[in-house]
Amino acid sequence: MYEALSLPRPELVAIANSVSLEKNIDTEIVFKALEAAVEKVARNKYGYDYDIVANIDRKDGRITIFKRLTVVGDKITDENGEEIEFNPDTMISLADAKKKDATLEIGSHIDEELLPVDFGRSNFQSVRQIVLQKIKSAEKEKEYAEFADKAQTIVNGVVKRSEYGTVYVDINGKAEGIIKRNEGIPRENLHVGDRIRALILDVKRDNNGPQIFLTRSHPQFLAKLFEAEIPEVYEGVIVVKSVARDPGSRAKVAVSTSDASIDPVGACVGMKGSRIQNIVNELAGEKIDVIEWTENVAKLAVDALSPAKVVKVIVDEEAKKIDAIVEDDQLSLAIGRHGQNVRLASQLLGWGIDVMSEDQSSEKRQKDIKERTDKFISALDIDDVIAHLLVVEGFSTVEEIALVPMEELTSIEGFDAEVATELQNRAKAYVEKEKAQFATDSEKLGIDNSLKSFEGLTPDMILTLGEKGVKTLDDLADLASDELVEMLGSNVINEKDAEKIIMSARSHWFEK
Repeated sequence: MYEALSLPRPELVAIANSVSLEKNIDTEIVFKALEAAVEKVARNKYGYDYDIVANIDRKDGRITIFKRLTVVGDKITDENGEEIEFNPDTMISLADAKKKDATLEIGSHIDEELLPVDFGRSNFQSVRQIVLQKIKSAEKEKEYAEFADKAQTIVNGVVKRSEYGTVYVDINGKAEGIIKRNEGIPRENLHVGDRIRALILDVKRDNNGPQIFLTRSHPQFLAKLFEAEIPEVYEGVIVVKSVARDPGSRAKVAVSTSDASIDPVGACVGMKGSRIQNIVNELAGEKIDVIEWTENVAKLAVDALSPAKVVKVIVDEEAKKIDAIVEDDQLSLAIGRHGQNVRLASQLLGWGIDVMSEDQSSEKRQKDIKERTDKFISALDIDDVIAHLLVVEGFSTVEEIALVPMEELTSIEGFDAEVATELQNRAKAYVEKEKAQFATDSEKLGIDNSLKSFEGLTPDMILTLGEKGVKTLDDLADLASDELVEMLGSNVINEKDAEKIIMSARSHWFEK
């Protein structure tokens, strides 16, 4: 390298090409690194006040060094608009520039060639260090770009070491992947030299090269294993619609196909379970239930709760909740050990699922009917017969009665126009009274408008939160989901809904 840099010879081009081939990086990157090294040496000679630019001819290796001058006007300002002094070492006035080239304008550059620099031994180490540093940075960037493009794909690797639960994986000799404790499969014992597969979860830049974070516990890893092991999934004939996992223990996968001649579940399981067994082995024995996806939420819930047999389901589309009723001897099977079966089924559908026996369902229904009946009797000052009729017709809140079209009330057997009108007037009066009371109570508690106008919380929820010190939208956003459940009560809100509310409350943080 010393001889090549000492003399403008064609050998410089050969060296650049050789380094490019050896390091598998673009030749232009090598030339840019050499030019940066030349510029540093030139500044040592001519001074750091100059804007030095070096050029290496890509064909014959000739090195040319320039002093660059920027054409400026009478008033010179920096990027902040503040006026700066004229610097003759790096600037030239527009008038003087026009004498050299009439086509030049403000912002143009004039490059004045300088005498060659002696690349003696004193400068060699400096040049070598800069070139190696630039090449190393280029290698890191190339490695980062390569793996960043592979995010959410599966890679093969060999376990290098394990430290405090974090596993380091050699990815085909190209880079090192990291599986954090919470991204590994619980109770899986990986040893040095084990060959494993993992999903690239994230790739981040780092001074020592890209940090490649891997996962074996993420649901998407299981979806990608289906793609790798089952040809029909890889070809797109079968689609993995949803995955729910309890890593290392059990998983549920919903699949579908638009080809009526294909059984999507059978194709994924394979003859005598041959296809699914390969995936089970990769996941340390994790049991996998494969079900057929359907847009019919009730049927999907029944299938998702397998192996338990569901008698019937009650679907609340507005709240995205399902009551699954099973026979007494199926209750523990439907819930699963530590609630695993119903939890995975709920995750698979994205709906809340409550499993109960027929007796429990009957009790719950009777309790619900009584609560709504009592509410209507108290709010509307009516007898229990009329209140019961309203409940049977599907009314659950006073607000619904206040806003429903009059013909829906008059269509109820025994309700004429006079009764319907009186009921709706009482309902409207009750709603207005409740609004006024809420306004008074929230004002006393000092609840901010941002929380009062937040969708997803009822007035009662807002007042309860206000009493417990949550008075602004930011106060709500700062909570964890379990804290919100504790404040409002598990009978009022579940953790999944609490998490959705909190994430919605935080959304304004990211709009700024």
